[in-house]
Amino acid sequence: MGLTTIVIIAVLFVVIVTVTIILVKSLVKPQKISSIQKLIKEQKYPQAQKLAKGIIAKNQRDYLAHYWLGKAYLADNKSELAFMEYKTVNENALFNGDIPEIEFRRTMAELYKKFNQPQDALKEYLLLTKLDPTNAENDYNVGQIYESMGKGAMAMGFYQKCITANKKHAKAHSAMGYLLYRSKQYTEAKKEIDTAIHLSPDTYSNYYYMGKILKDNNNFSAALKQFEKAERDPLFKQRALIERGSCYAAVTQFDNAITEYEHAIKISKDESNQETLYARYFLASCYEKTRNIEKAIEQWEKIFSRNRSFRDVATKLSQYKEIEANDNMKEYLTCSAQSFSELCKKIALSGFNLTCQRIEQTKSGCVMLASDDKKEGWMNQRQQMILVQFFRDTNPVEDSVVRKAADSVKAQNYEKAILISSSEFTRTAMSFAETRPINLVGKLQLETLLSKAGI
Repeated sequence: MGLTTIVIIAVLFVVIVTVTIILVKSLVKPQKISSIQKLIKEQKYPQAQKLAKGIIAKNQRDYLAHYWLGKAYLADNKSELAFMEYKTVNENALFNGDIPEIEFRRTMAELYKKFNQPQDALKEYLLLTKLDPTNAENDYNVGQIYESMGKGAMAMGFYQKCITANKKHAKAHSAMGYLLYRSKQYTEAKKEIDTAIHLSPDTYSNYYYMGKILKDNNNFSAALKQFEKAERDPLFKQRALIERGSCYAAVTQFDNAITEYEHAIKISKDESNQETLYARYFLASCYEKTRNIEKAIEQWEKIFSRNRSFRDVATKLSQYKEIEANDNMKEYLTCSAQSFSELCKKIALSGFNLTCQRIEQTKSGCVMLASDDKKEGWMNQRQQMILVQFFRDTNPVEDSVVRKAADSVKAQNYEKAILISSSEFTRTAMSFAETRPINLVGKLQLETLLSKAGI
């Protein structure tokens, strides 16, 4: 046998061996991958992971094995490890059919969201809107991420696109409704939320926002019913109770409001969260309006112990601390409505020599029509009446209140108005009163009047 023949035989042998090895590998690998799939299906996750790791140990660039290792980790609730494998696939793999790209990218987006990487999740969902354009859920997810980034207009566009693809997509209708509500487009918001409720009556967050719209339009009775339904959602229950309390407070049903606020506080799992602090703050406001100052102070103190800068709580406590040391002012602020009317009559007579002709209770105190005691009987047509308003609130009286009093003086042809407050008046209120027939009596002057009246 010649040398040439030997060389040819040797080359053929090498080729045959190489082809055989390639064929064996190509046959063995699919068998191993199918074995991983079978183990996952049988919920034998550790074995599936071990087999996938064995393949990767021999070839780090086997991205199909990385993919199935990630699938095994996901099935085994090992999200962090799955995320690492999926990222490896995402950064390196060519999607040639072995890895289902749409399913992969959907899972990849969910993992990015889970691990607080919204920008990367957004890229995946945007790609999905092109790979799977008929799936409205992709547009909805894009909208959700844009909304979380504060890009409401972008979010709205994708919610609309989602609804165009699927008119019965309840979550998109809800999301649009909430965005419209926050931008004060109440009519449009109500329409979207109505649709969402029709499509998904068990999504109780929709009732919360419907209640907010009705409340903002002063339809308190209808709002109460919506908030009651919203209580079925654990995430909205406390907020719904607070809103119910606010509805009752708006129509001066303070006992009912107090019940709702107390319930909201009772179910709280965190004394420091904003909802609980607001429930206590509004509860204190109800106590203050019903002249139960001790209970109001108790709520303010609880708020102050959790958050020293919460709204005007520190100011309230400071003001009432001063009042506690002044028996006359304490009586003015805490006495019953009937006693308060009699007290105001004494102040008017001793302080201004005015005789009360008519007196009515208001939310913040009372309003009186009086005549000068020195003049002839008040029935005399020529005798002018004087408007006297008493406020027992720790908040400064705003210029809007003074303007309203000035309008009444002018419209009714009163001689003048006297506004008496247990607090003070804002700068704009004092500026407005300077050139008008209105006398403003603040806290210090009131203390003098109370002493003079012998309270």
